[in-house]
Amino acid sequence: MLVLSGGTGTPKLLQGLKEVCSFWVVVNTAEDVWVSGNKICPDIDSVIYALAEIIDDDKWWGVRNDTFTTHERLKELGFDEGMRIGDMDRATHILRSEALRSGKSLCEATQIVARAYGVETRIYPMCEEEVSTVVVTDEGEMHFQEFWVSRRGEPEVLDVRFENIERAKIPEIVRGELEREEEVLIGPSNPITSIMPILSVEDFSERLKDKKVIAVSPIVGNRPFSGPAGKLMRAKGFEVSPKGVFDVYSSFLDMLVVDTFDSRFESENIVSTNTMMRSKEDAVRLAEFIVKLFDRL
Repeated sequence: MLVLSGGTGTPKLLQGLKEVCSFWVVVNTAEDVWVSGNKICPDIDSVIYALAEIIDDDKWWGVRNDTFTTHERLKELGFDEGMRIGDMDRATHILRSEALRSGKSLCEATQIVARAYGVETRIYPMCEEEVSTVVVTDEGEMHFQEFWVSRRGEPEVLDVRFENIERAKIPEIVRGELEREEEVLIGPSNPITSIMPILSVEDFSERLKDKKVIAVSPIVGNRPFSGPAGKLMRAKGFEVSPKGVFDVYSSFLDMLVVDTFDSRFESENIVSTNTMMRSKEDAVRLAEFIVKLFDRL
């Protein structure tokens, strides 16, 4: 099974999937940013930390019980990184960046980091090229990290675009594995800024049309599990609801899993179950439901 992942929701589900089936992951990199000389891949790191079971599961990013000595000292010295980076988390960024500086590709660097944390799951970036999610707001254009971290998602969103996406290529190793794969799961990550960048790399979305594709809605009622998905979906012309999520993926989606709260949306292509993941046991239960759903397709 291939899993398409961003941050927060999908890493939670991966912890459950790890207990019930084998899978590999392609991760959004359009939110990556260079800070203090090191490349931060927030969604890749969340996937690795979740599978290594060291993720801070209060925030669902960063390392559990991390300290922030270096970040705070930099502020004392008059340098604001713009992101609160933990000391243990920073070690990951240094390891990745040194691999890149030594000539490794991002795919190779990601495997180096994953292996360092004892994670055997195959994890790949969506592309090797630098792609940036740019949020068009009533205050001007800004990188997603500025919009969400620095501005806390407060500006009105007019549009979202993926800078340099036209140059992005599906990594050869991903292309080969995708050709052989039959089942694709789109995790409950932000459809616009987490999943859409992956689908926008070359003909990635077209390649899903001959697969069995299931998505898990990150929207319950008209509210996202977390993050600014609602604002971003409206800006791209989609209803903030499970139906809106289905519409984002409609050209290739076979089945959408929604929460029981949204059982009114049930149809031939929409099925409901408890999608809340407040514990690992919840994630395992949802993972088992999804695996059985693939068997039915």
